[in-house]
Amino acid sequence: MNINFDKSNGLVPVIVQDDRTLQVLMLGYMNKEAYEKTEKEKIVTFFSRSKNRLWTKGEESGNFLAVKSMAVDCDQDTLLIKAVPGKTVCHTGNFSCFGDKEAKGFLYELEAKISRRIDEKTEGSYTYSLFQRGINKVAQKVGEEAVELVIEAKDDDENLFKNEAADLMYHYLILLKAKDMSMNDIEEVLMSRTQ
Repeated sequence: MNINFDKSNGLVPVIVQDDRTLQVLMLGYMNKEAYEKTEKEKIVTFFSRSKNRLWTKGEESGNFLAVKSMAVDCDQDTLLIKAVPGKTVCHTGNFSCFGDKEAKGFLYELEAKISRRIDEKTEGSYTYSLFQRGINKVAQKVGEEAVELVIEAKDDDENLFKNEAADLMYHYLILLKAKDMSMNDIEEVLMSRTQ
């Protein structure tokens, strides 16, 4: 990787993202020595401007940032590191230096929209109407959509398969709401299985 440390007095900004959720965790700076240590040990090490020394993130708290990948931007003067964080990243106790753990991506927006329609009892909403019919009807609908997806998986119509997959995901999100759970709850289970 070719990084231009000369552009800004030997330091380059480093953006760190959660490898699993892509949430931005923090911004730090590296000099060449910090970069080489990070690359070798696969644990994020910065150059601390306030301490004027190398500083391995988590050296005091134990909440290290385990490197999964590193990329340099098109100008070769900024790094993007995807890492697996410890329990928290920020010294304030927040998950991220930019606030608490957040859900990211369209599916989470859809989950929030489904939740709002149900919580606000939106009349005329298919989502709210299905939810009102109770857990058995919601679960039955998820089962129907799963069977339809399996049937389409055996055929060669990619468009029908994608639509059935979307229907299953949508109804699965309603089922999670009906069970008073969220995608974050399921994510935590999945993440615990990969550690």
